[in-house]
Amino acid sequence: MTRQPTAAPLLAVLAPAVLALAAAGPAVAQKAINPGYWETTSKVTGIPLVGPKTDRRCIQPSDVVKFMEGRINHIYKCTYPTKEIGAGKIKLQGTCATKDGPPVPISGEGVYTADSMHVEARVVASLGGLNIPVHATTDAKRLGDTCPDPAAGTGK
Repeated sequence: MTRQPTAAPLLAVLAPAVLALAAAGPAVAQKAINPGYWETTSKVTGIPLVGPKTDRRCIQPSDVVKFMEGRINHIYKCTYPTKEIGAGKIKLQGTCATKDGPPVPISGEGVYTADSMHVEARVVASLGGLNIPVHATTDAKRLGDTCPDPAAGTGK
């Protein structure tokens, strides 16, 4: 029996992948986003009952590349044979999979500045034997240089 992804895990696959692809404003010759405290809002269309999700996270300097490439989730492994990141633009094409699930093709592109990202991704999910086109967007904005103290319960 083939295990089909559910809407919630698919959102978890899409959100990081979309983030890896994403910025409000014109693209500039920016090499990467700045580390700091970030807020991301991800939206998925094509899957009923999946609403927008907003997260705040601390992105350390050592996490910038992983964040931009969508490698920020330990549950899903995403690989991108096509990976173009630079000059304020992101383009990724590859697959994401869970430990025990089949790879799901994903592609996306977006723009970024030092303090913002906007990414759009496309996936064709297989749910109950049906192929469902899914579109996801992630908008991210940098809230500041410093991250809240995790002990205070206000951030990661």
